[in-house]
Amino acid sequence: MLVEMRTYTLVPGGVAEYLRLYEGDARALQTRLLGDLAGLYQTETGELNQLVFLWRYASAEDRVRRRGELMADPGFTAFRKATRHLLVRQENRMLSPL
Repeated sequence: MLVEMRTYTLVPGGVAEYLRLYEGDARALQTRLLGDLAGLYQTETGELNQLVFLWRYASAEDRVRRRGELMADPGFTAFRKATRHLLVRQENRMLSPL
């Protein structure tokens, strides 16, 4: 098993707009193509204006295949274009169970 932690830092005040757009079609699309959304969190302390997504995959190969399908989807491309102005930074980490 592999967990990918994707942290998005958004412009001040951007979390609400990002989530509004995400809850449109993007969340259902991502869940269908990526599978297991293990968690979606908003930071409360430390660096603010962040969303943290935890995606669970069977393996690194499973992740590559699923993310490839997501990036090829026109609906997700439209979502990325609609939210690009909200993003300041993105950080991805791969986490392995101990």
